[in-house]
Amino acid sequence: MRIFRKYGEKLLVKELKGSYNFFIKEANLNKNSKGYGLIRDKDMYANNIASIASVGYGLAALVIGTKRKWINYEKAYERVNGTLDTFLNNVEGENGFYYHFVNMETAKREWNCEISIIDTAIFICGAICAGEFFQNEIKEKADELYKRINWEWYRNKETNLFYMGYKPEEGFWGKWDMYAEQLMLYVLGVASATYPINKEMYNDIKKEKKDYENIKDIIYTYCGTLFTYQFSHAWIDFRDKKDEEGIDWFENSKKATLANRIYCIKNSDKFKTFGKNSWGLTACVGPKGYSGGYGAKPCLADIEKENDGTVTPCGPAGSIVFTPELSIKALENFYNNFPKLWGKYGFIDSYNLENGEWYSKEVIGIDKGISMLMIENYLTQLIWDCFMKNEYVKKGLEILGICQKSEVIS
Repeated sequence: MRIFRKYGEKLLVKELKGSYNFFIKEANLNKNSKGYGLIRDKDMYANNIASIASVGYGLAALVIGTKRKWINYEKAYERVNGTLDTFLNNVEGENGFYYHFVNMETAKREWNCEISIIDTAIFICGAICAGEFFQNEIKEKADELYKRINWEWYRNKETNLFYMGYKPEEGFWGKWDMYAEQLMLYVLGVASATYPINKEMYNDIKKEKKDYENIKDIIYTYCGTLFTYQFSHAWIDFRDKKDEEGIDWFENSKKATLANRIYCIKNSDKFKTFGKNSWGLTACVGPKGYSGGYGAKPCLADIEKENDGTVTPCGPAGSIVFTPELSIKALENFYNNFPKLWGKYGFIDSYNLENGEWYSKEVIGIDKGISMLMIENYLTQLIWDCFMKNEYVKKGLEILGICQKSEVIS
């Protein structure tokens, strides 16, 4: 799978280390704090606000750092262990799910945010990965946190779909009715020993297909934004697997990534930032603030209204396992030709050339996280290897019928 040019590999490790440093340096390491181990949502403008998804990626960062000898094993073990204790005892949530954003010091809800199913899942994926790597009490605590999650509570029993969000003041809202970044929810949910969901939840989501240019039968997501094709794949190794309907999710993400790049090439006359080596439309900071609507065709959303020429390096970096050569060329372009895109944690979040040169001032945890995990998977498969060892992950894939291609009955 790996297609390296010498310089490309050097740059990948440099970005990997920069991303890793975000999770190491933006963490609460005060052992007397109830928020020990919590990690900031972003490095600026977040004050003392942690994202539970950032913590999930941060747990994986400690696995990577230990394996690469960037951090002492005992120190990493202590940090992971203490972080899991924080979630077992202090982080605010309900039914095993946690608030999306919590205070770095108190571990209590911030920004009037929702109890998030997808961000809880990213956290628990990081915990599972760390548990398989470090074993012992860390694995025991990761298992306990996983078993606390009441997946059934978050299921709309009338539609058999997961809700998208919950606030105690408002109740549940929304629905995960299309394919998107939530594949991990079904794998984790069906395998639960305490609150399992039914297999039909996976079968009931829409898996609609469209062509884009010469790319056929893409199972597309609402905004066509790249993170929706990446997040579950950062943990679950979908290579060489098909489900009972013959769907190859890895191949689908490859096709969606290629479509994203082609869309940028086709629209390069409209946006100066777009081009064959400047692509990657996904959720990120833009000139008007954070947007989850940047995306490419095929999709359902009116992306012509959403896109403003903003491109983020985490787009191609997070798709490097799908399009290695093209992703490396894009990252080289960013690094060589746009020096302002590089900061203390590797690539900053984004840039836009439409009205002069605009560069984001911050980096965001989930964007650094997807870059870090996918680059490591591309280089060594470390995160995939750890996560796929877990008994519940294996069970979940088996129940859903997502198996090796040779095992699929045609």
